[in-house]
Amino acid sequence: LVARRVLLDSGESELLTGEGRTALLVTDTEVIRTYGPAWQLFIIGDGQIARHLAGMALRLDYRVMICDPRDAYTGSPLPEGVQLCRDMPDDAVQALPTPARAAVVALAHDPRQDDLGLCAALESEVFYIAALGSRRSAAARRERLRSLEFAEAQLDRIHGPAGLYIGSKRPAEIALSILAELTALR
Repeated sequence: LVARRVLLDSGESELLTGEGRTALLVTDTEVIRTYGPAWQLFIIGDGQIARHLAGMALRLDYRVMICDPRDAYTGSPLPEGVQLCRDMPDDAVQALPTPARAAVVALAHDPRQDDLGLCAALESEVFYIAALGSRRSAAARRERLRSLEFAEAQLDRIHGPAGLYIGSKRPAEIALSILAELTALR
């Protein structure tokens, strides 16, 4: 990440490190615009919701990766531009190149996959962590992660059920609600 700072009184500009800065800061004396790598969406689990979410996120200029190491989940080709990762979710989350610009969404419906990725996300700087499921499954997930000694503040980072509540059960609408919440937080 790199930031360009322009002093409004003189027009002088300089380049600064972009780490820890907002995308745009405007004050009475300066404007600082941060540039850097694309926002990333890392989806755990391949399925209908993941495919809809990936396609929508591409249209908003996210770099999208779907991670699913399960051999049974090899279906139709992914949307053009979406990367497929067959690594274990925790290893793949830990390998994200710019975690502060990444979101992790667990959609596998398999606690063995989802929880691995969520654990790695909770220990990272990703800006958004979400997991699909009902309120009951979110509470059960929270208990499982609490038993792994994650602090309450860490667990509070997980948006679960994922997305804005719109009362839908259709895959495309669930994907839309997740992307809306993600965009609002970004």
